[in-house]
Amino acid sequence: MKLIGVIAAIGVGVLAYSSLFERNKFGVRHDSIDVLESGASSIKVLHLSDIHLAPWQNRKIEWIRGLSSLRPDLVVVTGDSLGHAESIPALTRALSVFTGVPGVFVHGSNDYFAPRMPNPFTYLFRPSEPDVDGERIDTEGLDALYSSLGWLDLNNASARVSVNGSSILFTGTDDPHLNLDRMDFVAESVVEARGDLPETGAAIVGVTHAPYRRVLDALTDLGADVIFAGHTHGGQVCVPGIGALTTNSDLPRALARGINVWNHLGRNAFLNVSAGIGTSIYAPVRFACPPEAI
Repeated sequence: MKLIGVIAAIGVGVLAYSSLFERNKFGVRHDSIDVLESGASSIKVLHLSDIHLAPWQNRKIEWIRGLSSLRPDLVVVTGDSLGHAESIPALTRALSVFTGVPGVFVHGSNDYFAPRMPNPFTYLFRPSEPDVDGERIDTEGLDALYSSLGWLDLNNASARVSVNGSSILFTGTDDPHLNLDRMDFVAESVVEARGDLPETGAAIVGVTHAPYRRVLDALTDLGADVIFAGHTHGGQVCVPGIGALTTNSDLPRALARGINVWNHLGRNAFLNVSAGIGTSIYAPVRFACPPEAI
């Protein structure tokens, strides 16, 4: 009985730490990759993912606003910015400091449907089922917010963006977790957006929410030099020495967060997966996997 009591006490302590402390231990991960033409000026990118913002999360709002001190040249948002049906005013407050900074975005499932109470044990053993029965989010209002900031919609679309003297071709998908990715549309949009850009030399950046293999393969085939993604939460609950228990997708667990190289049919692309900033309001825990912007 004494052993059971000790185990229970440890469990309570871990739960308290993961729900009260680590999930609010916001940090910035600094990495660099080389994908620009030789001699090009460097570009400082701020990658925001899985904010899962709720209206009452003032600490998170102020921390995001503080990221403007990094003076990014470009903001990349990889979805699940919303965590509640009434979060757009709060998100407006968080992101308004980036007005005028070039940016691109795609959506995740929580940008379409409000979260509902999950079964956390199911999440640990297989990807969650797309929830299309939840309360509908004002996605149009979210798009209007991004548009007011001057950011470009990459949901199954492509666009050229000039940053620090470099013309970059961005291509993105709508949420693969909801099976909204349409790579036929994406491929057509790449051809249209490329215009007079040379076939070689100009950087191509892929952007998606959920890093499913089919999407990473397709973006790599389209010539992406680097792919930005989120969705995994880095595993959210990790085991020290082992790592993520799940990626909530078919992505290998070893790639749940950080920069790696994705290979498909002889082509390589850097893959940058964010552990994300937030969690579902119904699963507000992180363990051995603190929140991050990049």
